[in-house]
Amino acid sequence: MPVLYLSPTLLSENTIPQVLPPHVLTVIHGLRQFVVEDIRTARRFLSKAGHPGPIDRLLFCELNEHTAESEVASLLPFLQTADTGVISEAGVPGVADPGAAVVRLAHAHGIRVAPLVGPSSILMALMASGLNGQSFAFAGYLPVKQNERQERLRALEKRSSAERQTQIFIETPYRNMQLLDDILKCCRSATMLTIAADITGTGEFILTQTVRQWKNSLPELNRIPAVFLLQA
Repeated sequence: MPVLYLSPTLLSENTIPQVLPPHVLTVIHGLRQFVVEDIRTARRFLSKAGHPGPIDRLLFCELNEHTAESEVASLLPFLQTADTGVISEAGVPGVADPGAAVVRLAHAHGIRVAPLVGPSSILMALMASGLNGQSFAFAGYLPVKQNERQERLRALEKRSSAERQTQIFIETPYRNMQLLDDILKCCRSATMLTIAADITGTGEFILTQTVRQWKNSLPELNRIPAVFLLQA
């Protein structure tokens, strides 16, 4: 029975030697077909990872936020043909990522799922935060509308306080500063906030302070991938 390999990719450019173990690269090099978020990005990653290719002869199926649920089932014959790799746009498949749909499909049809070791910005941010790593929740993307986003932030802070739980969330990079502004407006001064930006990159920035302290000096996060963590 073929295997579905969940292949990590990069959080930052040109970091393959630092974040992908040799065993993972060996597995990736042996695969000839992939389910990916974006074919062009996946080809570029495989080329950087030293895939023996030829890259233009590899087989790709796209699975992203635009893929209808009804289309996912059509991937089954592809998965049953040979070992397949799943590649997301950044980090690891299935976490804040549409790859979870093909993983469910594999489980439902007896295809073995094998996660490969690689960088997860969510876990790396939690590791470096100093916040509660025994109880935490990932809230994904917060609402786009400001009033809804602020309401969600208050709810997350309330839950964090009640359960002593770290709340983790992310935002589209070009809206990072709007989110940060709302955090400083909505959350209590003593609430701890971790900002982890450009993880594994040359400009990596990870710092935990109270909301009150952050108001004195804000980092520039525009268009930089970032993870936010709250603990009230």
